[in-house]
Amino acid sequence: MTTMADLDELALALPQTTKDVSEDGRPSYQVHGKLFCVHRGRRRDAVDASTGERLDDVLMFRVADLGVKDLLLADERGVFFTTPHFDGYPAVLMRIPDLGRIDRDELFDLVAEAWLTRAQKRVAKAWLEAQAR
Repeated sequence: MTTMADLDELALALPQTTKDVSEDGRPSYQVHGKLFCVHRGRRRDAVDASTGERLDDVLMFRVADLGVKDLLLADERGVFFTTPHFDGYPAVLMRIPDLGRIDRDELFDLVAEAWLTRAQKRVAKAWLEAQAR
């Protein structure tokens, strides 16, 4: 079971990652100024199916490509979702309460994958080589 504190720790452990926090406390994580994970604000495209209310607890993670996105969306647990806003865009969404449905290793993989999509090639290569040791 993971939390926002785990997300923060894992993201900030990746090389050259920075964190910004919006005025209303929503974190976003970047590498070289490129966003790889963000706590989204309320948007028209993400609503609670039962109440119709706009969701304010949605995380966005970049993914390597649309094939990876499709694999995550097919996960039987229903943890990941998308909206029409993200059609054709390599990213998945997850509600913050659903962090508790994945373990730390899975969150690490998700965050690292997102980071790798945005990190400079030389930085990513060095990090991957260090992980292989």
